[in-house]
Amino acid sequence: MTSANTTVTTLEPETLRQWMAQHEDLVIIDVRSAAEFESLHIRGSYNVPLPLLSEHTADLAARLGERVVLVCQSGVRAEQARQKLSTAGVDTAYVLTGGAPGFANAGGDVVRGAQRWDLERQVRMAAGSLVLTGLVGGRFVSPKVRTLAGIVGTGLTFSAASNTCAMGKALAAMPWNKTAQEPTATTAIQQIPAAGA
Repeated sequence: MTSANTTVTTLEPETLRQWMAQHEDLVIIDVRSAAEFESLHIRGSYNVPLPLLSEHTADLAARLGERVVLVCQSGVRAEQARQKLSTAGVDTAYVLTGGAPGFANAGGDVVRGAQRWDLERQVRMAAGSLVLTGLVGGRFVSPKVRTLAGIVGTGLTFSAASNTCAMGKALAAMPWNKTAQEPTATTAIQQIPAAGA
């Protein structure tokens, strides 16, 4: 049972589908990288990658109305965006449960483009490869190489505790995670219609 003080901040894909059919004031913001957005996004959503949103929260908040849904791959980055917007006075933003893939799996209207690995999958592959390299290198090259596994483990623990991901930020800057049309603060925020317009 939910208490009167509890604020619901998540939204199920089925509810979003209903809102899309019923509400003209709905703004869906996808906070993933431009490359992830290009691979799969909800039709009619706007791409404002989390780093841009974090740097220009007040500018974005000034354009938003009462019905805002934040989308990423799994909900982690969207929740970070919700918290940022909350500090700028947007208390009505929801995080889409299951992200863009969950919406697609629920039969939602999505746009598919060139397929790439999402950033979270890339982080798992990079971290796993580094740990494996550290363990194998420690066995066959030098026991000191095992330190690599410890460093990655420490980084992953910090990442979970702080709900941030330095490896994800580094991978997002890689050329394969860029598109020809990388959004800027101006293009990302100005594409969103101003509230009441």
